[in-house]
Amino acid sequence: MPDAEQLLADALAAARGTDVRQAERALDRLVVGDGPAVDGALLARLVRGVGRLWRRGWQPVDLDRIASRRLAPRGVRLLRDVLAAQRREQPGAVPQWFDDQLAELDARFAGDAGWLDRRAEGDRITALRDAVDALVLVEGLPPIAVLRPPPGGAATTPRVAAPAGASRMLDRVRALLAKAESTTFPAEAEALTGKAQELMARHSIDAALLDATAERPDQPAGVRLGTDAPYAAAKALLIQEVAAANRCESVWSDDLGFATVLGFPADLAAVELLHTSLLVQATTAMLRGRAERRTGSGQVGRRIGSGQAERRADGGRRTRGYDESFLNAFALRIGERLRTATATADREAAEERGDGRLLPVLAARSDAVRERVDQLFPGVTRHRLQVRDAEGWASGTSAADRASLDAGAPARRAVRPGH
Repeated sequence: MPDAEQLLADALAAARGTDVRQAERALDRLVVGDGPAVDGALLARLVRGVGRLWRRGWQPVDLDRIASRRLAPRGVRLLRDVLAAQRREQPGAVPQWFDDQLAELDARFAGDAGWLDRRAEGDRITALRDAVDALVLVEGLPPIAVLRPPPGGAATTPRVAAPAGASRMLDRVRALLAKAESTTFPAEAEALTGKAQELMARHSIDAALLDATAERPDQPAGVRLGTDAPYAAAKALLIQEVAAANRCESVWSDDLGFATVLGFPADLAAVELLHTSLLVQATTAMLRGRAERRTGSGQVGRRIGSGQAERRADGGRRTRGYDESFLNAFALRIGERLRTATATADREAAEERGDGRLLPVLAARSDAVRERVDQLFPGVTRHRLQVRDAEGWASGTSAADRASLDAGAPARRAVRPGH
């Protein structure tokens, strides 16, 4: 019988192919092979593959996000075990953010012996299939933009101290946005969201001025935010609009299911907080508008007779068109309103200082962010929006009016797919 390495290589080659029967036969041979040797070969190759990903731009949360999209739940948990196992073998310094991400994922490893059987739950065949699928995923991922030096590289400590009271300010913002998400009164949500944006804009200004006087000023950094189905493009558009309002740039990698946001640390924190809250608010408003639409058209409580399948399919298409148009309109309207709020905060801060220094500082930071985008994503293209449902567009715009601040008509910005 071939050794464990050869059995594993055969199983991987078959799993990457299109012949399902061949893949099952290869898996069967893996099952009857030497169990400890097979498990050791799997773990070693997974650990090597995961370690290579860090140098190719991936971070633990990125890997977990795409694994959740492409693997079975048990395969995701198995891959988290591998993350913890790989962490033990890091040859050099490991930055704190890396360990924080592993803790967030609850990645733990109890030791090599019997590691796969611990996940098998009495079903070794399925566990082996999950492990092979995880290895196919890990070894097939493309390189992506390197946002942080990988483990073993240079330390990535902040160059500039955060403005005094930054932690307390972020806690206040989180509390305001949590209230905005939970309230059933649009006017209250508007006021709470507006106050949160005002606080974040002021914090960004303080950070920019502090950075401008530093001996070693910060450079633009980046975060990745998931854009899961359904309506991934609309979610990417919301990220882009919130990013633009906070002096950041966003590039959507639709095939990988995330948007990369580039900007300075204080601005990135604002984007993450505000995007998360507005997505909740937009989804809640969309579901409410969908229910009101059905009630208004007399669809609630109607019995379905002949032609049931056709009407149900048509209704599903109409609902998807409504939802997508709603979310796109919401994102564009919110984006303009937030940009207006940021511009107002900038102007007021400049008037308070009276020395003409603030606006050039902010402009220089925006230029630095755009240069970073050009370096990391030289082949970015634009994606044109299509309005599929006028009622959904109108409802989404109205919901955005209620959810945020005062402004005029929305500028039609395009989502920018990246790589």
